[in-house]
Amino acid sequence: MRVALTRFLVVFTVEASIAIAAEPITWQPEGLAGGGAMFTPAISPVDPRRMIVNCDMSAAYISHDAGRTWRMIHESQLLSNIRCRPTFHPQEVDTIFAANGWSGRLAVSRDGGETWKAIGNLRGDLIGEIAINPHRPQSMLAGVNQEVWQSQDGGTNWVRCDGPKGEAVGFCFRQAGSGGRGAILAATHAGIWRSDDDGKTWAEKSTGLPWKNLRGFTGGFDHEGKTGMLYCAIPSKNQGGQFAGGVYRSRDVGDTWESVPGLGLNKDIKPADQWAHHPVAQYYRVLTTSVRPLTVYALNANTGVIPPHQTAVYRSDDGGNTFRPTFFPDPRFPGYNVEPDYTTVGDRQYYQSIPENVAICPTDPDILIQTDSGNCIITTNGGRQWYNGHARQAKQAGFFECTGLVVTTTWHYYLDPFEPARRYICYTDIGFARSMDAGGTWRWWAEGEKAPWRNTCYELAFDPEIRGKTWGAFSNVHDIPNDNIISGRHNSKGPGGVCLSVDHGEHWTTVSKGLPEAPCTAVVLDPNSPKGNRTLYAGVFGHGVYKSTDDGQSWSRAGQVGSKDNRRVCRVQLHRDGTLLALVTAMRQENGWLADGPGLYASSDGGSTWRLLNESQPLLWPKDFAVDPADSKVVYLAAANARPHQQAGLYRTRNGGRSWNLLARKGPEHFGVALSPHHKGWIYLTLCEGAPGAGLWLSRDDGETWVPFDDLPFRNIQRVTFDPSDSATIYLATFGGSVWRGPAEPGR
Repeated sequence: MRVALTRFLVVFTVEASIAIAAEPITWQPEGLAGGGAMFTPAISPVDPRRMIVNCDMSAAYISHDAGRTWRMIHESQLLSNIRCRPTFHPQEVDTIFAANGWSGRLAVSRDGGETWKAIGNLRGDLIGEIAINPHRPQSMLAGVNQEVWQSQDGGTNWVRCDGPKGEAVGFCFRQAGSGGRGAILAATHAGIWRSDDDGKTWAEKSTGLPWKNLRGFTGGFDHEGKTGMLYCAIPSKNQGGQFAGGVYRSRDVGDTWESVPGLGLNKDIKPADQWAHHPVAQYYRVLTTSVRPLTVYALNANTGVIPPHQTAVYRSDDGGNTFRPTFFPDPRFPGYNVEPDYTTVGDRQYYQSIPENVAICPTDPDILIQTDSGNCIITTNGGRQWYNGHARQAKQAGFFECTGLVVTTTWHYYLDPFEPARRYICYTDIGFARSMDAGGTWRWWAEGEKAPWRNTCYELAFDPEIRGKTWGAFSNVHDIPNDNIISGRHNSKGPGGVCLSVDHGEHWTTVSKGLPEAPCTAVVLDPNSPKGNRTLYAGVFGHGVYKSTDDGQSWSRAGQVGSKDNRRVCRVQLHRDGTLLALVTAMRQENGWLADGPGLYASSDGGSTWRLLNESQPLLWPKDFAVDPADSKVVYLAAANARPHQQAGLYRTRNGGRSWNLLARKGPEHFGVALSPHHKGWIYLTLCEGAPGAGLWLSRDDGETWVPFDDLPFRNIQRVTFDPSDSATIYLATFGGSVWRGPAEPGR
C-alpha cells in the first residue's frame, strides 16, 4: 500500500505541475505604486466604486473597487490625458468618455473601460473637462483649446458655443422644472457664461467677481432646479492688509456673485513658515453636487505645513458660510486622518502639494479623490478619514503591496544573487525599494537609510562573494538618457555618486571620494578583483568613466572616453573576458546634434585607453547596449532618431565593431536589448517614447524575424530581467509604468 500510494502521489504531482505550466502567464505590475504624477481623476455617478486616474507617463488607470486596486488601460486602447478630466455616463454604468492622448480625439468606452473607440468631430486639444447633462445625457459639453463645444447627440456631432472663450474650467447643468428655467453654465479662465436656451445663445455671468482667471468652478441643483448653488475659486490677494479673492458663490444661477463668508477657511496673507506654497492662502478647486448643493469643498494650497495652515480640503455644509478642515495628512501633527503610505512611514512626514487634480462623486458628496505628484488619496465618508489608492500596507511593518497604480520610472529589476527571494528596484523619483518575498511586498527606503542623492537609483553592483554587499549608482537627475534630458526639458546637471550597502540595501553610505559631484548612471564590479578590495567602474554623466581599486573608497578617471565636449556616459558594462564598454549618449546644441562624442567605446586595459566601437556606424543618440556573454566581439546597440537623422533601431556587430547591420527598426526610440540566458538566439528589443505599437519584441531566430508582445499594456519599455530559475517569466523595467512581470514569449 505504501508503494502504491507513493506512485499515486508522483503521478498526481506530475499531472498537477503540467496543469500549472499550461496556465497562461499574464502581465502583472510589481513594486511600489504611486510615486509619480497623477492627474484628472473622475468618479462614476452610477457606481462610485469605479474611478479613473491619468498619469503624465502615458497610461490611464481604472478602478472598480473605489481605488483599492487599479488596472492600467491597455495603451492600444487609451492613452492618458492630463489636461482633460474624463467623465462617466450618468445612467449607463459601462459608458465612459475620455480624451485619448495628449491632444488626442474624444474616445468612448461602452464596456467599462476595456475597449475604446474614437467618437465625434471635435477639432483641437481637449482641455478642462468633458461633461454630460445628467437630466438629458445626449447633451454634452467639452473644453477644446480656448473654446467650449456642445453636442446634442451623445458626442457624435459637436458645434462650437458662441460665447464662452478661454480654457475651460468646469460646467454645470440646471434642470428645467417648477423651480425655474433650465440652464447650462460654462466657466473658463476668462469668466462664466450661461445659456438659457440649450446652448443657442450665451451671456457672460461674472457680475460680482472682482477679477477673473478662474481656477475652479462647480454647481449643483436639485432635480427640479428649485434649490442650488454655484461656486468658483479665483486667485487670492493681499489688499491693504486684508484677504481678498478665494471662494465665491452665486445663489441666482450666476446673475450675481459674492464672496463666501467662509468662517474657518485659511485666509492667511503671509507665509506661516518657509515651506509655504504661497504667502497668501490660495484656493484652486471647489466641488459640490446636485445631491447636496450646500455641501461644498474648497481645496487650498498651504501657507505652511503645520495646521491650521496646511492643505486642508475644507468642507462646508451651509453653502460656504462656515468651513472645517477635513484633511490632516501629516503624521507629525494632531488630527492625522490619512492612511499611512510608504513615504509617511519611511520619512514620518507628508509632502504637501497644490491640489489641482480632484474629483467628487456626482451622486455622493462624501466620496472624493485627489491626486498629485506622488499620491492618490480617497475619502468615502466626507473627509473624516482618507485612504490611499497608491499604497496598501502589508502585514509586515513597513512593507507595501502593489495596488496597480504604477506610475514610476524604473531602470533595473534585480534578483539577489545569493537569495533570489530578495528583489530590488532602481527607481526615478522615489529612488530605491526592496522586497523580501519575491516581489509580493515592497519596502521603500526610510529616513536614515537613503543615499544622499534620493531621486534616482540607476544601477546596482553585487559583490560575488559577500552576501548583502552592494554598490549603487545614484543621482538627483533623472531620465538619463531619455528625451527629457536630451531635449533640455529637464536640467541635466545635478549631484550624484556611488553608495555602498552591506545589509542588502537596507542602509546606504557614500563612497564617492574622487568622483565629480554629478549624476552617476552606472556602477559595475570586476569579479576577478580581490574580495574586500574590489575594482569598480562608475559612469558619471558629463564626465566619463571612473575607476576604483579599493572597494569604492576612492576613485580616479579611467582614461578619456567620448569627446571633450561630450562625456555623457549613461551605461558601463564589463565582459567576462575583461573588455570594458561605455556608452556615451546624445548631446543637443542650439545648432543641432553634436556628432563628436556619442557612441559605444571599448577598453581592453581597464579603462586606460578607449576606442570608438561604432565608428563605422555613427549614431547620434545611442541609449543602451548588450554584449554576448560568450563573445565580446558580438555587441548589440540600440539607438533613437536624432531628427532629421533617421537612425533609430537595433544594430549588431559580430566582429568587434568593424561592421554593423540593422537588425530591426520598430519605432523612433529604441531603448535597449537583452539576450536570453535560457534560449540561444533569443533577443529582446525594447522601445521607449513614441512607440507606435508594442514596446517589447522578441526574436527567436537570432534577429531574423520579430514578434511583438501585444498583450503588454504599457509601451515605454527600457530593460529586461531574467530569473535564472524560471525560463517562462521575464521582468520589465519601464519608463513610467514601474516593473511588469509576464511571459517570456508573446501569447504565452
